[in-house]
Amino acid sequence: MKRQGFLDDESRRDLIELARDGSAAHRLARRANALVLLDTGMNFAAVAKVLLLDEDTIRTWRLLYEEDGIDGLVSFGYEGSACRLDDEQQARLISWITETLPRSTRAIGAWIAAECGIEYQSRSGLIALLHRLGMEHRKPRAISRKLDPEKQAAFIKAYENLLNQLADDEAVLFGDAVHPTHAVRPVGCWSPKDVPVAVEQSSGRDRLNIHGAIDLETGRTVMKDVLTVDAASTIMLLMAIEAMYPGKRLIHVFLDNARYHHAKLVQTWLARSDCRIKLHFIPPYCPHLNPIERLWGLMHRHTTHNKCYASFKDFSIAMLDFLRSDVPKNWTTWCDAVTDNFRIINPTKYRILT
Repeated sequence: MKRQGFLDDESRRDLIELARDGSAAHRLARRANALVLLDTGMNFAAVAKVLLLDEDTIRTWRLLYEEDGIDGLVSFGYEGSACRLDDEQQARLISWITETLPRSTRAIGAWIAAECGIEYQSRSGLIALLHRLGMEHRKPRAISRKLDPEKQAAFIKAYENLLNQLADDEAVLFGDAVHPTHAVRPVGCWSPKDVPVAVEQSSGRDRLNIHGAIDLETGRTVMKDVLTVDAASTIMLLMAIEAMYPGKRLIHVFLDNARYHHAKLVQTWLARSDCRIKLHFIPPYCPHLNPIERLWGLMHRHTTHNKCYASFKDFSIAMLDFLRSDVPKNWTTWCDAVTDNFRIINPTKYRILT
């Protein structure tokens, strides 16, 4: 492919006119401008730098013009771009990434430069290359080595059977404890690019202990603010659940396997002849099978993300008001974020990083 002087006089005049035409689409004018600069002898890297683009984009525009002239430049539905690596180099790159799972585009660019002698000057061009090769940047999921797919499947089946046979005078709730700390959680947000943003950080490290439960059918919650999460707080929670459902003959409560949920004190309380609570336990190491864990995430998004509370009292009020009042009140809006749409996590289907 001829790099310099590849345009004839007429084509060059047409492209210059197009680049200068204020009524032409901005994207089209930039493409015309790029080709004129290439024709003067500037290389792909230089043109990309001038136009604040990546080299692959400039190469693509050159190929479009080579194949279809100005009509090719007008087409904005073109997928992909010219790759600077040949097929063998691409295969080696894919193999290396698959084997090593590099954490940054900097490391990938360094490998390409060392192994293929090609330097990518822009991160965007390198990212475009990786996407074309079927790669994506992802965060590993933290999973327990002790996850048992068979136990998960058995739990899900038993839960679905329970719901299918649930009588009108029965209810189902999911319970758990959470310990939010009086601290703001900074998260990303959109803002004008010339306006720096910050969030004030609280000075305290006080912790709120909440032992709670939620009814996925109605969004009703029981949230106990306790000094310590233990067997006594478990009994307090179960008593509050019974009080909330005076007309229910049987109330099914699903809990994790925390030691205090199995305490002898709790077992003695459950053994009462008039007890209407029946406990069910989620398989070990399976927080994904407890929907209330999703409620805790929803709680943080609405109460601690980019929000600072001057005092621990203000923080506690906001947290408890959200869980006790806002969740039931807005359940039709938030119910899809806190569901019992369970799935089985099988560690053998993941590549475990070491």
